[in-house]
Amino acid sequence: MARGGRSSGILVFNAGSSSIKFALFDDAFRRGLSGLADAIGGDGRLNVGGNERAARFAHHANALDAILEELDHHGIRLDTLAGVAHRVVHGGRALTKTCRLTAKAIAEIEACVPLAPLHNPHNLALIRAVSDAAPDLPQYASFDTAFHASNPEVALRYAIPEKEDGKGIRRYGFHGISFAGLTRQLPEITGHPLPARLLAFHLGNGVSLCAIRDGCSVATTMGYSPLDGLTMGTRAGSIDGNAVLRLASDYGIEEAARLLNRESGLRGLGGHSDMRALHAAKTPEAAFAIRHFCYWATRHAGSMMAAMGGLDALAFTGGIGENDAAIRAAIMDGMAWTGLVARRAGDTEEGPRLHQPDSSVEAWIVPADEETTIARDAAALIASLPAADPA
Repeated sequence: MARGGRSSGILVFNAGSSSIKFALFDDAFRRGLSGLADAIGGDGRLNVGGNERAARFAHHANALDAILEELDHHGIRLDTLAGVAHRVVHGGRALTKTCRLTAKAIAEIEACVPLAPLHNPHNLALIRAVSDAAPDLPQYASFDTAFHASNPEVALRYAIPEKEDGKGIRRYGFHGISFAGLTRQLPEITGHPLPARLLAFHLGNGVSLCAIRDGCSVATTMGYSPLDGLTMGTRAGSIDGNAVLRLASDYGIEEAARLLNRESGLRGLGGHSDMRALHAAKTPEAAFAIRHFCYWATRHAGSMMAAMGGLDALAFTGGIGENDAAIRAAIMDGMAWTGLVARRAGDTEEGPRLHQPDSSVEAWIVPADEETTIARDAAALIASLPAADPA
């Protein structure tokens, strides 16, 4: 992986609207030093290797400076790395696989800002800050939308005039890096090849399903934006377009957008965006929110199964998917008609397998690990590219 005297380390950045996560990987993809700069723009914190301190970051470049200073204290400098790799939320139609960040690729990410105004600008800010700090350091990007580029055109097009599709108003899907990592990890967990028809549940504050046929996405529940699909922590999920127009008429576009993205979903139904808080609340509203979440996950699962012509296995990932046994059980109960026989309540067996030996459909837990997926994708690209940087 190393070139030109550089080490084999890859530093992965995952920039959010108010945070930067990072993790360092060696050439065996072992995770080294990692951490988080949080609450950018206000009173935040910097956590590096488990050591946390209060910090205030005016913007992403300030947060990066603080991270790089901490890395330097640990003997890690950008100019010794093989590369830096980024999670970028939206790659649009053009960026459908991991790429080296050239001027052209950065321009394409910039062109996608209208499609992801809350995400891509922060990704770009970090990319440019790294470039300022280490101009000769190769940078790479993996895209949350890329895994779903294999969806058939009939799945990607909305039934709107072609000129509107030409503006980029079409389905893209998200959580693609998570789903790509799941397809790599599941055979390692099971010791068997990837099931031909795999239904993946990414359940967290953001929620989506993906129908994976022969390792490729053929359908997913999120669409033009991460708002579409299932009930989420604060997002409404699927809602009739005319209802959106009514909300925009009543409150204005900005307030309607805030309501649908920030005040809906579990929060709107049950008063809490966190599933753990809903379980603890034990109110009728909280119980309804949990039922709503599970109902729509199960209902959308049927659509995903139709897209791939059946079901051989399902896999849960994300914070809720990995840790909430009650939610998994409710969803699997709703899918018993598929031949899925889940492990019984009170079963003392531990581990990632969730199905009984006589089940015709397998069910597994797969830990989410986007950073390792990004590092692996960048390493594969480094190995395949010539040493010279394209213009």
